[in-house]
Amino acid sequence: MNWVHLVSYFFGGAFLANAIPHFVSGSMGRPFQSPFAKPPGEGFSSSTVNVLWGMVNAVAGYLLLLHVGEFDIKSPIHAGVAMLGALFLSVSMARHFGKFNGGNSPERQ
Repeated sequence: MNWVHLVSYFFGGAFLANAIPHFVSGSMGRPFQSPFAKPPGEGFSSSTVNVLWGMVNAVAGYLLLLHVGEFDIKSPIHAGVAMLGALFLSVSMARHFGKFNGGNSPERQ
């Protein structure tokens, strides 16, 4: 097993995880933070920008998972590495975006 393939699967999972909040927020017509906002990653981008950014991330995840090496979803190593990438990025996003959306200290408002 080539370690480069595992790195690709890790980042493929991360890109797929990043696609979800952007695509869902955009599809719901809600603004969300993106790298294109001012300041990047903190300000809000339009719902259209988020749908497009979500799709770019989904395509990147697809390419990294299915066009580098021989990704096998039934392989615990392949799937596990992709899930670790998704988990790592998801927790990082939860902490980062929680600062702006109240998720880091969930007190009733």
